[in-house]
Amino acid sequence: MALMDFIKKQFIDIIQWTETGDGTLAWRFPMADMEIQNGGSLTVRESQVAVFVNEGKVADVFGPGMYKLTTQTLPVLTYLKNWDKLFESPFKSDVYFFSTRQQVDQKWGTPQPITVRDKDFGAVRIRAFGNYSFRIGDARLFHTEISGTRDVYTAADLDGQLRGLVLQNISNAIASSGVPFLDLAANQIQFATALATQLVPEFAKIGIKLENITVQNLSLPEELQKILDQKIGMGMVGNDMAKFMQYQTAQAIPKFAEGAGGGGGIAGDAMGLGAGVALGQVLAQNLAQGLNTNSNAAAAGPAVAQPVVAVVSAADVMTTLEKLGELKAKGILTQEEFDAKKAELLKKLV
Repeated sequence: MALMDFIKKQFIDIIQWTETGDGTLAWRFPMADMEIQNGGSLTVRESQVAVFVNEGKVADVFGPGMYKLTTQTLPVLTYLKNWDKLFESPFKSDVYFFSTRQQVDQKWGTPQPITVRDKDFGAVRIRAFGNYSFRIGDARLFHTEISGTRDVYTAADLDGQLRGLVLQNISNAIASSGVPFLDLAANQIQFATALATQLVPEFAKIGIKLENITVQNLSLPEELQKILDQKIGMGMVGNDMAKFMQYQTAQAIPKFAEGAGGGGGIAGDAMGLGAGVALGQVLAQNLAQGLNTNSNAAAAGPAVAQPVVAVVSAADVMTTLEKLGELKAKGILTQEEFDAKKAELLKKLV
């Protein structure tokens, strides 16, 4: 019976793996009850690595090429099997193939806002997402730390672990970069570089090589986004504070006019009108003074102060006139007061 079993037993003379799809990281060659024939052929294709495991221990690792399995090509396994010379009988050993191709377009993102520390703003809550690519860099380490004895291990099986590493290291990447958060937020390439610097050694601990990572979107809290917009505005005017204040003043006029219209009752209308007219005059004077700054500075000798003519837009004048008309209709202003204010406002139009 034993002789018949020996005759029926199949021996493996060719060991190879042809990938049938994407996403497979590790694949165990199906041994069943078969044994590897002495002098058998091992074929490892480009973008593959083969690992021989004997009794739970990683023996030999093979890169791309074709190998004839002998004691010369299996030095570690020969030592473990105590083969003094050429082994003559077949042997059993687990053979695992690993794909070293890039696994591209792997997604990462923050399902909830995460808190990061910044030296300028303290704690900041952000959302971010992007993609990354990786490959197996150390097949031996990946086998012992991740894939183990599974028949098949895919990129989808590893996805959660790698996403967790990315999210865990976002805060550390910002802190270790030494770059203010607003600068990183305005330059997503710089942010991705800082994140990659932090992630490369973390991925390497499990035999993975990070090839690339991108930050496709970074969402900031509303308050911080306003500060970033102001910083961009400063850059547009060459970081000139006077010009920036003039820009902010011009932006504030229509917003204030809208806000003044929200007052309730006669008292609210009167306060909105008074404050609106006064602020409009002050803001207009600031704008006119800013425009005359360069010409005044260039004038030789003591300059004689000239009255500043406040200039406002037609839309602001019309808004204020409408307010005056409402107050006149309610009996707060007389016809004479209305006509005087109207003439004053019309003089400011250019």
